[in-house]
Amino acid sequence: MAKLYFRYGAMNSGKSTMLLQAAYNYRERGQMPLIVKPGVDTKAGTSVSSRIGLEKPVDVLLAAGQSLSAAIEKVTPLDQVDAIFIDEAQFLEPAQVDEAFTLAVTTRIPVLAYGLRSDFRSRAFPGSARLMELAHSIEELKTICRCGSKALLNARKVDGEFVAHGAQVAIDGQHAEYESLCGRCYLEKVGPIRYDA
Repeated sequence: MAKLYFRYGAMNSGKSTMLLQAAYNYRERGQMPLIVKPGVDTKAGTSVSSRIGLEKPVDVLLAAGQSLSAAIEKVTPLDQVDAIFIDEAQFLEPAQVDEAFTLAVTTRIPVLAYGLRSDFRSRAFPGSARLMELAHSIEELKTICRCGSKALLNARKVDGEFVAHGAQVAIDGQHAEYESLCGRCYLEKVGPIRYDA
């Protein structure tokens, strides 16, 4: 039986780089990996792009409400796919995560999802929460804070100032930038963590 994997980390933990490397390894061995990303992620257009300069066009741009298997079948028959890689998996809808789990279990195609666990307010993205509930394997990818400690949280800056309020999704280019911080630096820069805020 294949598995659903969730590899998560704060910003700048190398998620997209690792995805591109793993997909390359499949191709190098003559296998057929498929790269998917949710369409809401407009960063890098229709490509997966890592901060170290690696970039590859996606095979499937998954729209809101779209079936994962139906989107894949528009590109290639499922029985020709050896692995499914999903970038920015936090933007998946819970139903799409359910389908990714079902695909892994019933088709024997491993599904490897890479994404953030939580947003700039320290709240789980719906897709990430569902991945935490269903994934057979969960792995944290680590990065460091500006102080050198392990980064745990993602902070949003608007006009150079850290903010604690706003819409959950604001993709690069929408007047927001992000920084990964440890818990102490997050509290100092952003302020107290409050779930009801």
